[in-house]
Parts: sequence; C-alpha cells; structure tokens
Amino acid sequence: MPLHPEFRDTPSPTLEATSTHNYPNLTDDAGKAPKDSVVLSAYSTMDLVDKDLDEDDPWNLPELQDTGLKWSELDAKGKVMRVLTSIVKFILLVGFLYMFVCSLDVLSSAFQLVGGKAAGDIFQDNAVLSNPVAGLVIGVLVTVLVQSSSTSSSIVVSMVSSGLLEVQSAVPVIMGANIGTSVTNTIVAMMQAGDRNEFRRAFAGATVHDFFNWLSVLILLPLEAATGVLYKLTKIVIDSFNIQGGDNAPDLLNVITDPLTSAIIELDKTVISDIATGDPAARNKSLIKIWCKTEKITTLLNITVPSAANCTTGVPCWEEGNKTWTQINVTETINLERCNHIFAYANLPDLAVGLILLALSLLILCTCLILIVKLLNSMLKGQVAVVIKKVLNTDFPFPFGWVTGYIAILVGAGMTFIVQSSSVFTSAITPLVGIGVISLERAYPLTLGSNIGTTTTAILAAMAAPGETLANSLQIALCHFFFNIAGILLWYPIPFTRIPIRLARALGNRTANYRWFAAIYLLLCFFLMPLTILGLSLAGWQALVGVAVPIVVLAIFIIIVNLMQTRCPRYLPSRLRNWDFLPRPLHSMAPWDGVVMSGMAFCGTRCCCCCKCCQKTEDEEKGGKERKKSQEMYDNPALTRDDEPLEAPKETVKATQL
Repeated sequence: MPLHPEFRDTPSPTLEATSTHNYPNLTDDAGKAPKDSVVLSAYSTMDLVDKDLDEDDPWNLPELQDTGLKWSELDAKGKVMRVLTSIVKFILLVGFLYMFVCSLDVLSSAFQLVGGKAAGDIFQDNAVLSNPVAGLVIGVLVTVLVQSSSTSSSIVVSMVSSGLLEVQSAVPVIMGANIGTSVTNTIVAMMQAGDRNEFRRAFAGATVHDFFNWLSVLILLPLEAATGVLYKLTKIVIDSFNIQGGDNAPDLLNVITDPLTSAIIELDKTVISDIATGDPAARNKSLIKIWCKTEKITTLLNITVPSAANCTTGVPCWEEGNKTWTQINVTETINLERCNHIFAYANLPDLAVGLILLALSLLILCTCLILIVKLLNSMLKGQVAVVIKKVLNTDFPFPFGWVTGYIAILVGAGMTFIVQSSSVFTSAITPLVGIGVISLERAYPLTLGSNIGTTTTAILAAMAAPGETLANSLQIALCHFFFNIAGILLWYPIPFTRIPIRLARALGNRTANYRWFAAIYLLLCFFLMPLTILGLSLAGWQALVGVAVPIVVLAIFIIIVNLMQTRCPRYLPSRLRNWDFLPRPLHSMAPWDGVVMSGMAFCGTRCCCCCKCCQKTEDEEKGGKERKKSQEMYDNPALTRDDEPLEAPKETVKATQL
C-alpha cells in the first residue's frame, strides 16, 4: 500500500540515511536523497537482498559445486561410466594443454616473421642504446615483436660479443626484455572476457607480473644508471670464478612440442642477430628456413690486391707479373636436405606467412583456452576442488605461514625451468586464476619464481657459449638474474610492500567494469608508451626530459592527492577533496564507456554479428538482475513507489474473483 503522507513528508534522519546508503542511485547531484525516494526498511525485504549482493566479494574463490550424484549413490555401470568419463576428460585436458603450448610457440614464430627484421633494425642504432631509458623501451618493443625474451636476450649477447654494444649498455635492454615477456599472459587473460568475475581474476593474475616488472624498473633502472650496481656485481662474480663452458640447457619441453611446431614452421633466427650486428647480406635473407641440412666447405681462393701492404699477415703473398696475389678463405654453403614444414615450398614473403600463422595461432590459442577452462570447470568439483584449493592456497600452520610463499617461488622457478619458458608457465596459470583454482595471492609468488626460472635457463644457455663469448654471455644472464632477485627483495618479503597485488586487483576491478579498457591497457603499456619514449629519445635527451618530467610530476601529484582524498581529506583544500571540478571525462570512465558502447552498437548493426551476440549477453545479464529484483518487489507489494499505481498480481485477482 502507498506510504502515508506523514511518513513521506517528514522522514526521520535515520530512515533517510539508511535508504540513501542502500540505494546510492537514488541520490541527486548534491549527494542527498530526494524525499519521494525514501523506502521504509520496515516494509521491505529489498534491503536484505541488496546486502547479500554487496557481500559477495568477486575476489573470493568460487565454490565449484558438484551437481551430479555422489559416488556412493551410483550403481556399477554409473561408476564405470564416471571413471571412463574422467579418464577421457583428463586425456582431452592434456591434449588441449599441448596444443595451447604449441600455439604459443607458433605465435612467437609469427611475431618474429612479422616484426623480426624490424627488431633487428631497432637494435642497430648503438647511439640510442647508450641511453638507458631508450635501451629499456627498445628491450620492451623487441621482446613484444618477437614474443620471446630468450630471442631478444640472444640478440643482445650477439651484439656484445661482436663489440657493437657494451655490457653496461645492455643491462637496461635486459630489463626491458623482462617487461616485454609478460605481454603473452596478458593476451591470454583477455580470452576470458566472457565471464565478468573470471576476467577480473584472470586479468589481475596476468598483470601482477606487469606491475612487478614496471615497479622494479622504476627503482632499479635509475639506481643502475647512477651506480652501475648490477654491472659491478656481475663483474665481480665473473672475475671471482674460473667458469668453464658446459653443455646446453636441457631441452625438456621442446622435445615434446618440436615434432608439431617444426611441421608447421621453422625459422632461421640467426638472420635477426645478423641484421642487428650490421651484416648487409642478412637483410635480403628470409627468416623461413628452407634447407634444414646444410654443409659448409671452406677453400682457399687466390685473389689480387693493389699492393703487398694489403696482404694479411701470415697469409701467402706474392707478385706475378704486374699483379700482387694473396689467398683468402671462401666459405661455400651446400644445401643437402630441404625442410618438411608446410611453408618450405610456398613462395610467400615473410610478412604473409607471419600474418597467416598469427591468425591461425590466435584461433587455436583461444579455442584451446576456452576448452581448457570448460574442462577444468567440469573436473574440479566436489572433493577434488577442495583438495586442490587446500594444497595450492593454504598456508603452513603458525608460525611458519610465511614459508609458504617462498616455497611457491621455488615451485614457480622449478616449473619454468622444466618448460623453459616463463611465458608458457604464466600463461598456463592465468586461466587457473580466472576460474578460481589459484588465488591472486598465491599466483604472485609463482610468477616471481617464474622470473627466476627463466634466468636460470639463460645462465645454462650462456654456459654453453664459445670461449670468446662466454664471459659476456654469462654476465648478461647474471644481470637478468640479479635484477629479478632485487625485485623480489623489494616487492615481496614484507606484506606491506606487495604493491603489485593491490595494483593488479584495482586494474582487475576496472577492466571487469569496462572490459574494453583491457585492450587500451595492452596497447598503452606495451606499444604506445614505449614508442613515444623511443621517439623522444631519438629527438635527444632535452626533448625526453622536457616532456617526461612534467608528466612524472603530474602523476606523482595525482597519486598523492588520491591517497589524501581516501585517508586524510581534511588536510586538503575543499576544492581538491574530490575531482568533481574537472570535466567528467577526466575523472570518470563512464563517458568513455558510452562512446565505446555506441561504437560497438554501430559495429553490431553495420559491420558484424559478433558484437550483437556480446551485446545480447550483456543485456541478458542485466535483464536477469532486473527480473530478480522486480520479482522480489512483485512478491512484496509494499515496495511500490508512491508515484506508481499499485497493481495486484494477476493470480491474487483471480483468486479474489473466485
């Protein structure tokens, strides 16, 4: 029934405050609730419904309930079918995981075909690499282009070994490679955008790696530029030990994946290194390996030189007639066996093959990821889910709870050493974070361990280098190792310093509300910002400082004001206690969201049907919530607003008429 005018006109302060708290959308611009929006909680159950909805923390790991029959309730046939179904699901899971890892390998090859030569060209400008900031962003861009920190690190080692780059100048490039390698699991997280809470957790689980790397660079890059601490530390280690060359790092995962990936594409990765080291003949070579078995024959060739002064010391030199002759070594490569991959006989340019493989690998990657998540959701139920969650997310008993995180770091390092790729390991745990099997707090130390694991693989690879390049290769690998160790000491031991977790959680919340922001973040952090900094570096340090310093000062000011607005607003001027004095697009994502949604709506009506499907899913999700609330209001007629006519349910009318 409508509320009595006495209650409507003179609501108590307590009731008005309660209603405003429970219904934040019913406030005006001044933050006060209009009188006609007050709903007395004594007549309503909606307050309880909203409270339950608010108490559902999206960061809580979801309980995967087992909706099937219990094992004890099954007959013999049902038990056999359940066992067979579980075996088939496990085999499918392993198969999809194998295809997932292979698609990551093919994706890396595709990026190298598309941008590998450009990456080599970027490395050619040694004057720019001497600038630490430029070296950092070059490391980011090259690693993003080739989708492999190992490849970019090997290019740096080649340049150092050939004398084109100093070890001290190579340290910022290695830092950039550490940042660029985290783009892969960020792309993988975007594939889980279908479910809002899964996307929230998955994107946070992926970007916690990004924030760790960026924060470590913000501290360690200025420190390295000022003191050279990493260079000096690794130099001491190299000089202190008589290090001998050894065997290559064991190929554990590649032994399994190579049969499939080699049948699709094989690359000659020395082309990128040759371009970076200035070999003019490498620019006309194709990255696609055509001949897999070759033989090099070196012969002596007699040539003429202008005079005896042009002869090389120790090489025969003689005069015959009016000509001076000498000998040089000429190496000829004989092709013995052609490769058997599917592009060996295709006369296509590298760019065309790269684009084909890029589309193919992304399609397989998305498909495998979706199927892996579906299978995990169906398998991790009941007691299995409880056991796995307890094993992965439970800490040791007091007072040894702090040890759990460090064991997770060791596990992450060991698993990465086994699969020989931090991208593969972090991309594999990202969907597990999304579906709620691994918490964000546990994924963080696993990711830190992954950073350590990938550097140990690089150290073993450097140990197998030839004697003349062993010291430089090992020093660069040790710089990478100590950089990650220093980052862990900065951002993990003390719980208060685990800032990457809080930043990733905030970004996860933002991208869950505005899913298009994930693409903006990816383009901004891994492409636009590094390209802008590189352009300013090419223009000179004056341009870089003139643009970067005001932006950094403004960013620091905004961070300080935001912290004070949250914790001690009374110390701020009244105008700075909120950002409402700015135009709304400068302090809210809602106007931008409207623009993006309008663009997607236009795309849905004019361009493609997939946007319609996405929009339909959003509408159904919103409609489900509205139907739930409307049903509760429908069952409780006291919730009817004063300005709405009260209509009894049809069933009640019929019953009254009867």
